[in-house]
Amino acid sequence: MEETKINMPLLGDDFPELKVQTTHGPMNIPGDLKGQWFVLFSHPADFTPVCTTEFVAFQKRYDEFEKLGCKLIGMSIDQVFSHIKWIQWIKSELDIEIKFPIVAANDSVAMKLGMLHPGKGTNTVRAVFIVDPESKVRLIMYYPQEVGRNMDEVVRAVKALQISDEQGAVPAGWPENELIGDRIIIPPATNEAAANKRCEEYDCFDWWFCHKPLKK
Repeated sequence: MEETKINMPLLGDDFPELKVQTTHGPMNIPGDLKGQWFVLFSHPADFTPVCTTEFVAFQKRYDEFEKLGCKLIGMSIDQVFSHIKWIQWIKSELDIEIKFPIVAANDSVAMKLGMLHPGKGTNTVRAVFIVDPESKVRLIMYYPQEVGRNMDEVVRAVKALQISDEQGAVPAGWPENELIGDRIIIPPATNEAAANKRCEEYDCFDWWFCHKPLKK
């Protein structure tokens, strides 16, 4: 029996090329999204309670993602007609219009992303991939079927990645860190002379832990 190999990407890897069918038509991912951020998230199955709450929560934050220049893409193993019927149900019963595309993945696509839930057939785990404009994987989160995701954390993660690219590292719980609030952490000095000057140049707890105001 041929062994199925899972080649899931790691942080910093190129997001794997996927030719997929979606509720918005065929897509090449990440090719069609080159030059912009995107969040691809998988769900176990259409017409399930936890997944429905997640889709509503993502859609409620759709405008926030758009302001960040970040596209949303959903995905599961369900076929396109199931996705279409489900989002029609969400619209008619919950009065929420799902504006982002949903990928109808096959096992091959799911394997490329490590999305198949071990021991649970073809159900896909609750995975989140945040990908930057260079098509590099910047953040990966996996949740079990039984636990719905926190979409505010996904929004925060995109914001934090964009801020860190431009200004420096962000602390725990940013922008509401218990020690420095929304300030940005400065990389530690790499030589003794720089270390001796750090506390004169920045606000510091010590030379290896200095911070600066966030540029709005």
